[in-house]
Amino acid sequence: MPSPSERDRPWLFRTYAGHSTAEKSNALYRANLAKGQTGLSVAFDLPTQTGYDSDHELAKGEVGKVGVPICHLGDMRSLFRDIPLEQMNTSMTINATAPWLLALYIAAAGEQGADVSKLQGTVQNDTMKEYLSRGTYICPPKPSLRMITDVAAYTQEHLPKWNPMNVCSYHLQEAGATPEQELAFALATAIAVLDDLKGKVDPKAFPAMVGRISFFVNAGIRFVTELCKMRAFTELWDEICRDRYGIEEEKFRRFRYGVQVNSLGLTEQQPENNVYRILLEMLAVTLSKNARARAVQLPAWNEALGLPRPWDQQWSLRMQQILAYETDLLEYGDLFDGNPAITAKVEALKEGARNELKTLDGMGGAIAAIEYMKARLVDSNSERLNRIETNETTVVGVNKWQTGEASPLTSGDGAILTVDPSVEADQIARLIDWRDARDQRAVEAALSALRVAAQDGGNVMPASIQCAKAGVTTGEWAGVMRRVHGEYRGPTGVSKSPSNRTEGLDEIRDAVDAVSTRLGRRLKFLMGKPGLDGHSNGAEQIAARARDCGMDITYDGIRLTPEQIVAAAVEAEAHVVGLSILSGSHLPLIQEVIERMQTAGLGEVPVVVGGIIPDEDAQRLTEMGVSRVYTPKDFELNRIMFDIVALAEPKAVAAE
Repeated sequence: MPSPSERDRPWLFRTYAGHSTAEKSNALYRANLAKGQTGLSVAFDLPTQTGYDSDHELAKGEVGKVGVPICHLGDMRSLFRDIPLEQMNTSMTINATAPWLLALYIAAAGEQGADVSKLQGTVQNDTMKEYLSRGTYICPPKPSLRMITDVAAYTQEHLPKWNPMNVCSYHLQEAGATPEQELAFALATAIAVLDDLKGKVDPKAFPAMVGRISFFVNAGIRFVTELCKMRAFTELWDEICRDRYGIEEEKFRRFRYGVQVNSLGLTEQQPENNVYRILLEMLAVTLSKNARARAVQLPAWNEALGLPRPWDQQWSLRMQQILAYETDLLEYGDLFDGNPAITAKVEALKEGARNELKTLDGMGGAIAAIEYMKARLVDSNSERLNRIETNETTVVGVNKWQTGEASPLTSGDGAILTVDPSVEADQIARLIDWRDARDQRAVEAALSALRVAAQDGGNVMPASIQCAKAGVTTGEWAGVMRRVHGEYRGPTGVSKSPSNRTEGLDEIRDAVDAVSTRLGRRLKFLMGKPGLDGHSNGAEQIAARARDCGMDITYDGIRLTPEQIVAAAVEAEAHVVGLSILSGSHLPLIQEVIERMQTAGLGEVPVVVGGIIPDEDAQRLTEMGVSRVYTPKDFELNRIMFDIVALAEPKAVAAE
């Protein structure tokens, strides 16, 4: 047996974690580190990701739900209390506000007495994929790209061990990307970043900066294809670095990536099956030594039901540890070199990705092609769902073998972690105290310096660090960026024109036509996403299917206030209103929408809701007046369309 010194070092073990408050997240981090986790992966709540303080109107119901709220240096200080940052490897999943959160991290490390030049970790910092798949963007693409490369240029000089960007293909697959699209769209983003970065660093330092760019990748259930995708990523990145950027040193051309395996395929039905899915998906990014992940974080088995508990996260961590330490995987070289089936699949993926990259280059690159890429993702996701609906793709427990024993893992109180509603009020109270206690002159001076840097094209990182130390808040930092660069509304990917799809739609189209005739105009369905949740895949697919069924659809994208949604419903004279929320903030937001609809005279308009909604919350929504509640188990979109038609029928009868 090989000695321990001959074994490969295992990848970093991470769990993606953070919720409620900085204090509670800190306790969770320290507990996970004690269990053998070797790196931190910080989840921030939606207000933090989109640049709002916890007391902003749009933050209502969202504080602490999908991550930890970080409004200022005091929060960051609490988040990492008793965790020596100089010795830690920290990944922060943050994009539009990445310069700000990195500035807070640097300031907190400085308070600990850390040597900032020794800090290790990664800031995701990929705003490009936010336009395509996740939706937490703030500013338009060009100034956002500038902020990405500001961070990279700053780390080159001051944080040489820090990865300034994760080119993030993870969410592309979650939005429906094919392997070829995932390869091409991620690599196009990396090219856009490196092209911009070339003008910000010394040419002699550029190769090393290329070597610091890392990737955050997804691995789905088709693990042979996913394994080949990772080998294709490795070879294409080496090719781009060598041929496009003239990087001669092999170490700077190495494809370095972390991974979270697929959450899109986790099922609400028979959720215990997700354990097997997660394990198989992990094999795709660990079996092939020449394309092995540098860091792995695994979702929990019950994430299709709600937030995982510490025990659920521990189970996923133990999965990694068993593979790394109990098996002999790390004792061997690459298992697939020379395998003809693997080689052929890798070459086919590379060819498909090159063709897609050529198309993007012809459009002017990733920034110019955002609308095209978004539409491609929506179409690919629609095709994926259609294959499940028609049983062309088998999903165990979903469209085949649905009957079985009830899961004992999901029974009883506390089976799913919930965030105490009092968390939001407590966080807001601390925020108010923070504002009252700080030196307002120092705050104003720091914000002024930030505004000058943003307006004049200077690197925003030094001024952001000054802001962090002065006590500036997340909303104030992002407010400067909004005023200087403006806000952006990304494309929805849902065109006005119906697709060419006809299979299985004739009966629904006839029903839509019939009810539209009785209504005296085309059935009007308004799809809305209240709050800050940017997970728009479900809303896009509902809107696209409603359009293809012949409904008159209004869908204006993400991040709308309840007031805006109700105003749109009044203007459109909607017959049915659909709401989609996956962040856990459904109860307060939907209650406000319904109350506003009643005030606006729309109390008789049916409301349907989709999201990750526990049964007890579904009951409460029904009591509020919601007509239908859909969760991830409701994958048959055609059935949902029939429900919408049925809900519009009473209005049609009244019209007659």
